[in-house]
Amino acid sequence: MNLRIEILPWEAARAAARALRSTVFIVEQQVPEELEWDEFDAQSWHALAWVDGIPVATGRLLPDGHIGRMAVLAPWRGLGLGSAVFAALLAAARAARHDVVQLHAQTRVEGFYARFGFVAAGDPFDEAGIPHVLMRRPLRAGRKD
Repeated sequence: MNLRIEILPWEAARAAARALRSTVFIVEQQVPEELEWDEFDAQSWHALAWVDGIPVATGRLLPDGHIGRMAVLAPWRGLGLGSAVFAALLAAARAARHDVVQLHAQTRVEGFYARFGFVAAGDPFDEAGIPHVLMRRPLRAGRKD
C-alpha cells in the first residue's frame, strides 16, 4: 500500500475532500447536505490520505484549532488511515502554534480520539442527528484546558 498524506488549502483539496465527505457523511450517515458544507472549509487546512493515488480519507483543521470532518471510506476503515490523517492534523495544529485542540466526536468513536489524549468535556449533544461529545487536548506543556 502506497500511502501519501497531504495538508492542503481548500482550493487544492476541494474535489477529493468533497467526494469523500459526500460519501461518508451525506450518503452513509444521512447528514443533510446543507449541514455538511460551510464557510469554514475555505478557511481551513485539509488533510487528505491517498492510497495508490486514490483519495480514501480526509479531515480538516479550522483556524481556531478545531479538528473536524474526519472521514474514511468504508472499505479502508480499520487500516490506520484515520489515525494517519488525525496525526497529520495534530502536527499541523502544533505547527500553527495552537495551545489546545478540540473536536466534536461522534460518541461511537470517542475511544479513537481518547487514544490520542483527548478528553471529553461536557455531556453528549446532538449534531446533525448524531450523538457527539466535545473533546479537548492541550498541545503545549502546562495547559490544562
